[in-house]
Amino acid sequence: MCKNLVSFVQFSYELPLKHESEIYLSRPIVAHINTNALRHNLARVRELVPNAKVWSVIKANAYGHGITKALEGMSSTDGFALLDLSEAKTLREHGWLGSILLLEGLFTQEDVFEALDLHCDCVVHDLNQVDWLENAIEARQPSDAKGLHIFLKMNTGMNRLGLVPESYREVYHRLHTVGYQVSHMTHFANADYVDRTPSVDQQVELFHQTIEGLTGETSLSNSAAILWHHHVVNSDWVRPGIMLYGASPSGRYEDIEHAKLQAAMSLRSKIIAIQYLDAGEAVGYGSRYRTDVPIRVAVVACGYADGYPRHAPDGTPVWVAGPSGLADGRICRIAGQVSMDMITLDVTDMPHADVGTDVELWGDYLPVDQVAQAAGTIGYELLCAIAPRVKRS
Repeated sequence: MCKNLVSFVQFSYELPLKHESEIYLSRPIVAHINTNALRHNLARVRELVPNAKVWSVIKANAYGHGITKALEGMSSTDGFALLDLSEAKTLREHGWLGSILLLEGLFTQEDVFEALDLHCDCVVHDLNQVDWLENAIEARQPSDAKGLHIFLKMNTGMNRLGLVPESYREVYHRLHTVGYQVSHMTHFANADYVDRTPSVDQQVELFHQTIEGLTGETSLSNSAAILWHHHVVNSDWVRPGIMLYGASPSGRYEDIEHAKLQAAMSLRSKIIAIQYLDAGEAVGYGSRYRTDVPIRVAVVACGYADGYPRHAPDGTPVWVAGPSGLADGRICRIAGQVSMDMITLDVTDMPHADVGTDVELWGDYLPVDQVAQAAGTIGYELLCAIAPRVKRS
């Protein structure tokens, strides 16, 4: 027995190792990224706020779509907004020469110098960052300050990042005095709600009261404000995020159903097995789903290790292709616990569905927000959670 084991180990060891990208190449799950949809959604932003410049937000790997895909689809933007310097470096390495905004600003003193070298603009929301910026001018030439455009962030009620209005003007003058170009920014807490405070109107009023008499551009609107408050909120820059990817800021698809946005990601896979269950039988871990009548179950190559939500309940929608393809498909429902690499669907009413049939987890035919609602989360989370092992095309 030991001899056989040793032989097996030697044989296995001698097999040629595949590159990581090749390991998953044959697995059918793919996130198709539609760069034309990104281009279209950016155009919709410009239609809604024609007088504003656009920071296209591509944090979290462009909401799971990939930074290079975002650059390809939104190269006509006025600037890209992201979180860290590594993402900024990726943009520069792929040829982007335009503006880049660091949305959370600097994390260390050393970040100032790298931001200057990468020609980034920078959000400032904390007094430590102000100290670092002043120290940087002392360490380098005062003329370097002109290369870093500051967006000073005011806390007008979000209570997350930003300087309180009482200290805002003092900090503005500190940065302005040492030579930095300073603009003004805030973030809305409730642009996707009509019955919560602080309201958009309240935050806008406090913002403008605080910056009265100060020079500099302004940046206010996120996706929700662009979609639903563009007639009352005006600023020099807007910062669309989730709407660029065709999903809803509120998490409800019905809120953007008529906004003329297009899904930029279609997460697709295939059926890899069919099972036939009698009444009273169960499927999956924990036997969560137990049948009342005989059903036909399809096993799909997609699971929580791919980024699909493990907590998705029975009944979560999945789009299964019809006889002529996805265009004449229909919704089937999850039946059983989501596994690491697989989900199971009730396809009893789709007798043509078989091994190899295409499935869309979300995308062109099934909005990500509908899947997210069924799973008790939001489209943002599903898009951002797509795992590295899922190929993007």
